[in-house]
Amino acid sequence: MDDILVKDIKPNSYFTSPVYLDKAFIITAPEMPVSDELVILLEKWHFKSVVCDGEATTDYAGKDGGIGSSSEEGGTTIGLSQQSDGDKLQKAGEFYSSFLFFVENVFVKASVSDELDEKAITEKIKDIVDYIKEDRRFLMRVLKNIEPAPGRNYLATHSVRSTILAIIIGSYLKLPNYRLIELGVASLMHEAGMLKLPSNVYLSERALNPQEQKAILTHPILGYSMLKSFDFPLPVCLAALEHHERENGSGYPRKLSSEKISLYAKIIAVACSYEALNSKRPHKEAKDGYTGMLELLKNEGKQYDDTIVRALVLSLSIYPIGLYVLLSNGKKGQVVDVNPENPRFPIVQIFGETTPDGKFKLMQTAQDSLTIVRPLNRMEIDT
Repeated sequence: MDDILVKDIKPNSYFTSPVYLDKAFIITAPEMPVSDELVILLEKWHFKSVVCDGEATTDYAGKDGGIGSSSEEGGTTIGLSQQSDGDKLQKAGEFYSSFLFFVENVFVKASVSDELDEKAITEKIKDIVDYIKEDRRFLMRVLKNIEPAPGRNYLATHSVRSTILAIIIGSYLKLPNYRLIELGVASLMHEAGMLKLPSNVYLSERALNPQEQKAILTHPILGYSMLKSFDFPLPVCLAALEHHERENGSGYPRKLSSEKISLYAKIIAVACSYEALNSKRPHKEAKDGYTGMLELLKNEGKQYDDTIVRALVLSLSIYPIGLYVLLSNGKKGQVVDVNPENPRFPIVQIFGETTPDGKFKLMQTAQDSLTIVRPLNRMEIDT
């Protein structure tokens, strides 16, 4: 891979291969432009260069076929405007970054100055709910395309990503708008109790000693007390208290089971467990979205509410939006939307191919034609 200086990247340019921070963390895929906002973020994170096998272009053309190329190998072809798709991906990336900065600022104020503005958080969640209703699938692709930068506060990134997933689940469950907002606030603040612990405990990259492990187990109670003291609604406080409870009674801090656990806590349990499975941590590698989804579907020990797990699967598909995949025709692509009739056969954008009229080439996978063979890891996208 070649090093590319951040200062030399022209905003809104495309690269013909994925761009990485350090040969492990992907920040853009070929169909996603490098926005001015992303360049600013890289400079803010003190990254002077990125790495990429491809070349910069002014328009997305793909690695293999370029504009006008096409394939007749199985599946139903769907065209999608390159300009529209690229613009929405760029806006989703900027929206995600803005949300993350907001949450980082909230957490810093809460931990350093003991400040927590419930009204400001609620207003931000209103924006998040509206955005997810309009552009959920582009936001999910951004979550896959942009990995958290090394050194970022994982508590903030975990909370942001879990909140997006929780609201998507709540939307599928047809929760009214005011409850989606309340759910979003609850999800964003579900780890608030961690902020009451020493940062070298909850941000530690080493194995915790027994005393520190016991301290971590207190964070739901600390979060409940903290949110209650700032007059957050009771359902939000209870969600923070109960998000580690499990359907079979094996959770903590009160070993509640089934119907005794609040709905928001049930949703957050699934959302943050799925997020954690698919995120790199100091002591574990990230699983791909498909493997993470299968683990939740197994629901070993019946830890999670089956209705909530089903809502996640039907919202994202078994091969979740954003997942890179190898198809049965040998092509590579990315899952970009669900199939509401069958979560096993989502819609995939084929890398390096466009329809004859120059639109991104999307294919509807199906059991009797084009199928997904397996997920691809980030390094396989280049080869």
